[in-house]
Amino acid sequence: MYKVDDLVVYPAQGVGKINRIDTKTIGGVSCDIYIVGIQSNNITLMVPVKNAGNVGLRQLVDREKAVDILESLKNDAGKNVYVGQNWNRRFRKYSDKMKSPDLGVVAEVLRELLVIGRDKELSYGERRLQEQAMSLVVGEISEVLGMSQDDIKDSLMKIYAPIASDNGPQDSKTGAKAH
Repeated sequence: MYKVDDLVVYPAQGVGKINRIDTKTIGGVSCDIYIVGIQSNNITLMVPVKNAGNVGLRQLVDREKAVDILESLKNDAGKNVYVGQNWNRRFRKYSDKMKSPDLGVVAEVLRELLVIGRDKELSYGERRLQEQAMSLVVGEISEVLGMSQDDIKDSLMKIYAPIASDNGPQDSKTGAKAH
């Protein structure tokens, strides 16, 4: 059971703080509810205490796991990603993974979208998923490691920046060499 002021993570929403624990009567049944304020978007969630684990509410990852995930993101930038499926199928697959309470799964979605985005333009939905994954991963890691979110994001964006061609810059839509 969490206490007031504990930092927690809610899947697909990110890091939040237990603001209070209330007792509500719903359908004639009294139950305790965590009131969780999500830090990144000022959303307030009500999570039944006895159902918290079932919906994925969890403690922040420990320092070692945060370091492992960040190092993996930095070191695996060169790994290939299978993009044989169309963007719509990828979007559905990634959307499902984004709901995972496991930060490592969300970080893998982020890595794959960053790698795909190097070579081709992401669909609007994929760009939104990338932004959400970046927010979730960077938000939690920065909280655990006491680092600036902007610094983490900037370092990842530099690592995953589009690879420049030896023949000079190219037009991103046509692939033609820019003059």
